[in-house]
Amino acid sequence: MTAKEIREKSNTELNQEIETLKEELFNLRFQQAVGNLTNTARMRTVKKTIARIKTVMTERELGSQE
Repeated sequence: MTAKEIREKSNTELNQEIETLKEELFNLRFQQAVGNLTNTARMRTVKKTIARIKTVMTERELGSQE
């Protein structure tokens, strides 16, 4: 998901997306611990997507305070 796609969504949609990605990250970590994880790069992309979403949400908060 790109930053442009993230900016087009509302805050409630972004919160739901974060929850979904956190669940996926948990499952990926569990698979890695068990030894069943095949695509290790997916963990990195999920973490980065969560960070992008949080960055956009912080930008919105700071923009509304000014």
